[in-house]
Formats: sequence, structure tokens, C-alpha cells
Amino acid sequence: MLGRVSGVPILLAPSWWFGAAVIVLLYVPLVERLLPSAGIGTAFALAVAFAVLLALSVLLHELGHCLVALRLGLPVHRVRLYLLGGLTEVARTPSQPRQEGVVAAAGPLVSVVLTVLPLGVFFLLEPGTPLALLVLQTAVANGLVAASNLLPGLPLDGGRMLRAGVWAVTGRRGTGTRAGVVGAGVVAAGLAWWAAAGLAAGAEDRWLRLGVCVLMAWFIVVGAGAELLSEQRRRWPDGVRLADLVRPVLQLPAESPVADALAASAGRGVVLVRADGVAAGLLDQKAATALAAVSPLAPAERAAEPIRPETVLLDSDPGEEVADRVGTTAAFQFLVVDAEGRPAGVLRREDLRAALGR
Repeated sequence: MLGRVSGVPILLAPSWWFGAAVIVLLYVPLVERLLPSAGIGTAFALAVAFAVLLALSVLLHELGHCLVALRLGLPVHRVRLYLLGGLTEVARTPSQPRQEGVVAAAGPLVSVVLTVLPLGVFFLLEPGTPLALLVLQTAVANGLVAASNLLPGLPLDGGRMLRAGVWAVTGRRGTGTRAGVVGAGVVAAGLAWWAAAGLAAGAEDRWLRLGVCVLMAWFIVVGAGAELLSEQRRRWPDGVRLADLVRPVLQLPAESPVADALAASAGRGVVLVRADGVAAGLLDQKAATALAAVSPLAPAERAAEPIRPETVLLDSDPGEEVADRVGTTAAFQFLVVDAEGRPAGVLRREDLRAALGR
């Protein structure tokens, strides 16, 4: 882990080192060609510096997404740097197209700024020097990051902006996702054509172009498929209400014998309440069964699943938001409450999964 920004961990994936090594190997011959007077030591140092600057550029791009998401109230799990760039893992799906569009646009905007600033510095430097070359290549790299991310296909930022636009017009996020998936197919086909054209023309950079295009096309196709699958999983069945899926709730003292709590549950969700009136958690059926087998008189609280803010649902929450929350929260059951905070039932993950599967 590289550190934390606003509490969000920044991770460096092992694949980044492979990507950095490839960049260094490709950059050294470029320096030798553009700066014939530079020795191998200077070329290698510039290549390493360029790889580090490129990583910092990608990190700033992702932090643009991260900080804007946090500003809009969207929690972020982590930011990862890896072989093909970076990824900001937003923990909750945006509930409005504006949120999706603004978060998606933040990264490319940072990359545009990181393109313009080095260009301004470049024109102040003496041309033909190692420093001028490094600054220029940093500007070009950020320009490429901005341009590639703005391509209109999921999971790229441009595809997310396209989804947000279609979502805003149609009122359906799923329609926007399908538009982004179609865009991903068009982008992947365009990359394949560009690589094939380079091979057919015998372009000097044909092998580099082929490698980049294959990696990008693979990333786009796999990412678009994952976006479509995620959208299908959060689609709420027509005619199904949250109230149809929740189990009745039963409140028991937290110190109740675990065997008695299991017997009393009878298919219901059990809220275990301490003597001071504070909920200790929801009875975990599997943990309670295992505990009862060895110590039936143990307090039921020892088999409780904690009630956290993210595991509490309102009975008035839209279905897709419920599916999204359950899909992104590590919990087996969720407490459903009414507008006044009173328990209205318990939703179990397997019950929701069965309903969505149908």
C-alpha cells in the first residue's frame, strides 16, 4: 500500500512493475534516437523518471475520480494502480446520472490539466535537452491518457459519461449501460482495425501498436461484460416489493441461550437486544447452529452478526438501490426499518438472490 488519501487506501498492484519495466525498455531506444548525444546511463535514468511520472499522472487521474466521488457522498473502497493504468473502486453505484457523469469526467479533466501544464513548461526550456524531452513526453503521455479514457465505451470514462447521458435522457440506467457496451464494441473494433492497418502498412511502430491495441481491446471487452453483468444483477423484478422478500422480525434479549433463540426464530429474522436497549446484532443462523451444537446455553449474542449503517435498509428504498447495497456490502442479512427507525423485517442475501434469479 502506498498510503491513504482522505482515508482511501492507495494500492500498487504487482502488474504495475511489469508495465513499468516495459515502459523503460521501450523508452530507452526512443531517447537514444531523439537525443543521440545522450549516453546509455542518461537514457536509462530518463526512462525510469518517465515511468515514475507516468505512474504519478495515472494516480492523480484516479484521485480526481476518488475525491469527486467522496465529495458527492459516494464511498470509495480503494484506488489501485496496475498494468493498464488505474482504477477507483466506488463502493456504491451512483443514484443519479449527474453523479455518474461528474465522477467520470473528473479523471480526464485532471489529465488534460497535466497535459497543458508540462507543455507550458516545455516552451520555457532549451529544446533538445534531456529535461525538455522528459517534460514533453510527460505531456504527451497525459494527453494520451485523457484521449483514451474519453473513448465512448465502458468501462472507460467516456463510456461512463455516455451511460450518464443516456440515463439522463431515458431515465433508465440499464439503457445507458447497454449504450456503453455497444460503444465498447465499436471502440474495440476500431482498435483492432488500427492495429491491422499498422501491420499491413509495415509501420515502424506496428508491433508496439499491436501490443497496446490488444491490451486495450481486451480490457474494454472484459470490462464492458462485467458492467453488463453487474447491471443485470441489480435489475429489480417487476411487480416485486421489498416487503415481499423480508422475513418477519423477532426481538430477543441478547443474553438468551443460543439454542432457545434458534428455536424461537422459526424462519424469522432475530434482532438481539442488550439490557440497555441497544441492538447487539442479528442472529446468524449458521453461527448459532454451530455454537448451539457445542454450548446450547451460551448467550445468543456470541452468534450475532453486527448491525452496521450499511446493513440497514429503509422499507421505502427503491429496489435497485437495495440490490446495489446488498451486492456491495459484506453481510448475509440486512435489517429493514420504517421511516421512524422501527424494525420492519430482515432481508437475507439468499432470498434477494433467489428473487433476482427468477
